[in-house]
Amino acid sequence: MLFERLNIDGPILIVPKKFGDSRGYFMETFRASLFEAEVGQFTFVQDNRSMSAEVGTVRGLHFQLEPKAQGKLVSCTAGALLDVAVDIRSGSPTYGQFVAEELSAENARQLWVPPGFAHGFCTLEPNTVISYKVTDYYSPEHDRGLSWNDPALGINWPVSADRAILSDKDRKQPTLAALGSVFQYSTARTV
Repeated sequence: MLFERLNIDGPILIVPKKFGDSRGYFMETFRASLFEAEVGQFTFVQDNRSMSAEVGTVRGLHFQLEPKAQGKLVSCTAGALLDVAVDIRSGSPTYGQFVAEELSAENARQLWVPPGFAHGFCTLEPNTVISYKVTDYYSPEHDRGLSWNDPALGINWPVSADRAILSDKDRKQPTLAALGSVFQYSTARTV
């Protein structure tokens, strides 16, 4: 696997190596020892999967507050999506900035979204399936969100606001300015 650092400290693009032959391919998508060496020591406790039937479905931007903050290792197992992570760590030199990567079943890339980031995606193909490991269990009382199309973020989503397919919850999320301080930036590596 290749671990590519991005323009914001924290999120990491992981590109598994495919070994193919006439039957298809094999790839290793996760190895704890390699992940720990490249990213840090995190324990994944839950695997999640969702399917979005329509192109232009937006889910997010979501996160959980401490002490139930989640890191997410995200992949796309069917279709394609634009995956986004927004830095919401107060005091961070990249506060309010984002990374956006296309993940698909074909490219097999994964995105590590550490705690302190809001995460969301938009589907690029019908029947897109996203799969992700998380470092803490879902907690409704710690579940929060950020407005997916806040102009202050400047995310170039592949769908307009009037055509995006959203949940009622995601239509009502606060802007970054209204969010307040939910995470604090630290230069310490989690080990």
